[in-house]
Amino acid sequence: MSQPMVEMLSISKSFPGVLALRGVSLAVQPGEVHALVGENGAGKSTLMKVLGGIYSRDAGEIRIQGHPVEIHSPHRATELGISIIHQELMLVPDMSVAQNIFLGRSPSRAGVLNPRRMNAQAAEILGRFELFIDPRTPIRKLGIAQQQMVEIAKAVSRNVRILVMDEPTATLTTKEIEQLFALIHRLKGEGVSIIYISHRLEEIFRIADRVTVLRDGATVETLGIEEADTARVVRLMVGRELTDMFVKKDVPIGEEVLRVENLSSSKVRKINFRVSKGEIVGIAGLVGAGRTEMAQAIFGLDPIRSGAIYLHGRKVTIRNPTDALRHGIGYLSEDRKRYGVVPEMSVESNVSLAVLDRLCLFGVLRKRVRRELGERYQRKLQIKTPSMDALIKNLSGGNQQKVLIARWLATDAPLLILDEPTRGIDVGAKHEIYALMCDLAAQGFGIVMISSELPEVIAMSDRIMVMHNGEIAGVVEPPGATQEAIIKLAMGGERRAVSDLAQ
Repeated sequence: MSQPMVEMLSISKSFPGVLALRGVSLAVQPGEVHALVGENGAGKSTLMKVLGGIYSRDAGEIRIQGHPVEIHSPHRATELGISIIHQELMLVPDMSVAQNIFLGRSPSRAGVLNPRRMNAQAAEILGRFELFIDPRTPIRKLGIAQQQMVEIAKAVSRNVRILVMDEPTATLTTKEIEQLFALIHRLKGEGVSIIYISHRLEEIFRIADRVTVLRDGATVETLGIEEADTARVVRLMVGRELTDMFVKKDVPIGEEVLRVENLSSSKVRKINFRVSKGEIVGIAGLVGAGRTEMAQAIFGLDPIRSGAIYLHGRKVTIRNPTDALRHGIGYLSEDRKRYGVVPEMSVESNVSLAVLDRLCLFGVLRKRVRRELGERYQRKLQIKTPSMDALIKNLSGGNQQKVLIARWLATDAPLLILDEPTRGIDVGAKHEIYALMCDLAAQGFGIVMISSELPEVIAMSDRIMVMHNGEIAGVVEPPGATQEAIIKLAMGGERRAVSDLAQ
């Protein structure tokens, strides 16, 4: 091979109570797409934050084109041609698309900002993605998928030599993913080195040249993509054979938990469906189809304009999330950064946030009871954390997701709405989440699962509602459900007769 564009040699990094990286080594060639995989907590994001100057390394060496470098800040990383697209977006909501793309380096003449020039250059950059949005649009007015594409455009616009992508497709549609892959191939042809982090192994086999596996903060193995297959990569990631990824079990379907009749909000129209005890109802559809908006209306985050909600056969009024929680509805948001984690609070505090009233006696918090609650769910969901006192912001994305699931399980809500429950979670943790969902269904919980991963929604659902343009386009039932049938409904290419209650 030629001289690597970037080498990370025997990198170690510790935090209080945890050794995050143990002598990790990684080398990426010019024009190579190098996949970096591992379970949540394996050290992938920590390693990239060392490369990006966010964390300082405790030991080891970094070389750019053979020359040792010190990367003591993100600014220094940018000077060296390193750009990182983080799993959690780094955009300023009240600034425009163009202002975010050129943040800290706005086009100016004699020190005077030139907004027209900045907007024109931003439009040119966005055009490379076939993303034709007004550069003057505030970021907060864009959907998550469009924000992700702006983040990518921002990184690529910096004359990048080394581009790190941390779960870049998590919020993208199929079309947007194809646009991203086309851009990756163009950048590869220009000699840009790309480090690609993803839990979607099928993507890695499509675009990567090599793959490095991390486990427990150490390098396990680096393979040429022609040497690798899914089973081998998963085995290296989890340290064991992982069979039967989907663990759906047939359980008796009990009495009705939720019934929605002709529900309409600002984003969805005439929604009808029901969920019973022991049932997992999957919700599929393209980004923007109204899946999340439907869930938010049921949970009181978006005002209901018309229609009715029944819980256990009784009509209820839900004006806000407090009403929803009081009636026994738990909601896991797809956007854990904005609507889930409280970053400056501990793991224990985040788990107990929805049940603080139960943990108090005469207005005084029973700390021992709260600790027992947190530790019980840490064991049950196998949350990787140095302690229950650790700040949740220091956990990996997948472990943060587990904490949020634990929060809603702690409420004992008989109805759980899980919006993208396995987004950003590794294959081993996915297997655990699927098993947990099955256990909850067997215990009599009713579950609504919104998912963009069609194999997941097909394998784990008793029924699948497909949404298109704010409405239910049809219902399909496994066995016999196919990705093709779901996609056809999701794209509005076929309408199936749906009964009053989508059964």
